[in-house]
Amino acid sequence: MVGLRKAQKEMTRKLLLDKGLELFNSRGYSATTVDDIAAGVGTTRTTFYLHFPSKADLVRSLVDTADEMMTSIDDPSMTDVVASNNRELITVYLGHKFDQWAELKPFITATHQAAAVEPDIQTTIDQWFDHAIDSLEAGLNKANRFDPDSRRVRCALAFGELEFLSRRWMRLGWTVPRDVALATMVDSWCQLLVEP
Repeated sequence: MVGLRKAQKEMTRKLLLDKGLELFNSRGYSATTVDDIAAGVGTTRTTFYLHFPSKADLVRSLVDTADEMMTSIDDPSMTDVVASNNRELITVYLGHKFDQWAELKPFITATHQAAAVEPDIQTTIDQWFDHAIDSLEAGLNKANRFDPDSRRVRCALAFGELEFLSRRWMRLGWTVPRDVALATMVDSWCQLLVEP
């Protein structure tokens, strides 16, 4: 009986997350209420609050889901790709990231909408980005490449380029051919992260 209750609780939580994501993308974060999300899955605001203390907490869970989606396919990890000093591994890694953008778009869109009105969501995004930059920097540290004082900024620039291009693609699609964008991004990452 306990296992069934736990499974039902997890299913309700997932339904609330999915409905929240759907409504944030169709109506916008500000226009979507807790009652809208709860009603959308056939439950009540009380049930919503059993799973999430607030609408912003639901968004934080969406960030966690997006992070898991992005990193679960990484083999090798971003840290190991950077440590490898290998252009081909960087090309494959970035190509996989480009391929994930369509699936991640609703999560990223909802998160940034929420951050525009919820300052603590922007803090969550900043922490998420810092974690990615930490992973890049760990690769340079592991390989002991470049002046230690320059490693963090190199990694912030590399990640910032990827983040900017992904957000631009999510708004406009490919404004240059994908293969040109990938080759250019690889060139830039190699300039920042790979020793000749």
